[in-house]
Amino acid sequence: MPRIRCRYEDCIFLDGGYCTAERIELDPETGCLTFQRVDEAEATEADWEAEEEELEEEEVLDEEEEEEIEWDEEEEEDEDDDDDEDEW
Repeated sequence: MPRIRCRYEDCIFLDGGYCTAERIELDPETGCLTFQRVDEAEATEADWEAEEEELEEEEVLDEEEEEEIEWDEEEEEDEDDDDDEDEW
């Protein structure tokens, strides 16, 4: 496999002066299209983490709502049972 020497110092794919990306795309006018700045990648990762936390919070809230609904249904059933007992 050929190794590509890279001059972009702040690329996430740079390791010891060589590109570690599996594939690259080069444009003769603009340069490497695979290039990703380290701080951009960190920002993207932080965005993903924040989104995952939001989803986890929503899941917890959904579970709590389901438990409340189940609890309410059980209480209604108990009340119905109590009404039946009073009729006897």
